[in-house]
Amino acid sequence: MLRYVLSLAFILIIATAHSQELNCTVTIDAEQTGQPNQQVFRTLEQQLTEYINNTKWTDKIYKNQERIDCNFTLIITSYESDSFGATMQIQASRPVYGSTYDSPIYNYNDRQCNFDYIEFQPLVFNINNFDSNLMSVIAFHVYTIIGLDADTFAPNGGQEYFDIAKQIVNTAAGSNFAGWRGSDGTQSRFRYNDALISSVFSEFHEAMYKYHREGLDLMSEQPKRAKQNIVAAIAVLKNINDRRPNSYLLRTFFDAKSDEIQDIFSGGPQVEIASLVENLNRMAPTKRSNWSEIKF
Repeated sequence: MLRYVLSLAFILIIATAHSQELNCTVTIDAEQTGQPNQQVFRTLEQQLTEYINNTKWTDKIYKNQERIDCNFTLIITSYESDSFGATMQIQASRPVYGSTYDSPIYNYNDRQCNFDYIEFQPLVFNINNFDSNLMSVIAFHVYTIIGLDADTFAPNGGQEYFDIAKQIVNTAAGSNFAGWRGSDGTQSRFRYNDALISSVFSEFHEAMYKYHREGLDLMSEQPKRAKQNIVAAIAVLKNINDRRPNSYLLRTFFDAKSDEIQDIFSGGPQVEIASLVENLNRMAPTKRSNWSEIKF
């Protein structure tokens, strides 16, 4: 009996030590097709869920409690034979030290997700080959999420994952699918990744670390200092905005963070907010309703 208990404990330790990186929920919304109850959508949803959660995306060891919570909502806009028109909403969050709160780090609306798929076909991703637009899109966002999460825990911690996402972009650029080239509009995967790895936006990674590790993670112990550090992080982002106004990178950041920033500065210890609100209105004028709720 003792040997059994020890063996079981060992197995659990090994399983925990090698946990995959993501704890992902996949949802397929096919209402727009007029045939949302097709079995093919349920099959694909299950296949994607298993693939994303069971794949080891990095060589890092993640404990179960360190897995990154994320959601992929695939919205099917058209469906004919094995050809799918689609968009995708991707969200991810990371836990905040000393609390039960999860902070959003990614909120991306990918409008260029058309793909081909035959029910039950194996889902395959090879970083050196373009086999499936759907799987390349999924892998791109997975590595971007892992990179952003790493940025919040270590200075420039996500660089290697953004570089992998860049490799995916380069490999997919020769395909006929949109989103992978500089000519595919200002709100494409190409544009977002290009900003993440560009020296022009290098301060973004500094701001991500300061906002989360020196800000939110300090909130339970030193809330005033934490809020001051978040103000400083937003000031860093303002430097980027001065050089590249209305950048897609910053718009995506505030899509994820506007409600959280409003909440942070609507209670707790008082800090100077005049410059903060001015910076927020300048960088994210579409979120003015959030910034107007900041009271002190």
